[in-house]
Amino acid sequence: MKPSISENILTVIASPTTMLTLVGVVALLIGLIKMKKVQLNARVMAHIGLAIALAAILHAFQLYKMPQGGSVTLGSMLPILLMAVYYGPEVGFITGFVYGIVNLIQSPYILHPLQVLFDYPLPFMALGLAGYFKDKIVIGTITGIFARFICHYISGIVFFASYAPQGMSPYLYSLVFNASYLVPECVICLILMRMLPVKRMKELIRFGQKTV
Repeated sequence: MKPSISENILTVIASPTTMLTLVGVVALLIGLIKMKKVQLNARVMAHIGLAIALAAILHAFQLYKMPQGGSVTLGSMLPILLMAVYYGPEVGFITGFVYGIVNLIQSPYILHPLQVLFDYPLPFMALGLAGYFKDKIVIGTITGIFARFICHYISGIVFFASYAPQGMSPYLYSLVFNASYLVPECVICLILMRMLPVKRMKELIRFGQKTV
């Protein structure tokens, strides 16, 4: 039987060091927001909430789930990538971080506080890097997902080395394991990016920002 959300929350809370690590990252994120002076008005916050909700819904439609975490979904990273493209990397970082916490509650897999950091908040925050390539959406998408891959790759080497088949290098194991679901995820996101009127939607958001 699949664990309920309340059971997942209790699993996360049961690890105090994990909670402290997440609090530290939240403090760091708040500091970055203040430094960058990101204006989180009602419109932007509503879009962030919508993007997180859409990402969570798309994550529920899993085409394939890996045994130690990670899955191929119907483009669950797409809403976060679009927020970064539309509003810039800082808003992408915020959206990704919050979704990382939501994803942790959806499907927690906790071995160590730092593992949680490298498998949940940081990799989804990394998707915000797509915002630095607003006019090159394909490159931005690949960059953001590759940055997420790096976070999971490091986690795989440090915390999941014992899962590697006998005689296989942890470096190779982590590479193959994480690429096996992130490469298909990247392809799905790129296909969806081509299908959606991304540029038109970006123009509408910019127009809306000017009229507010």
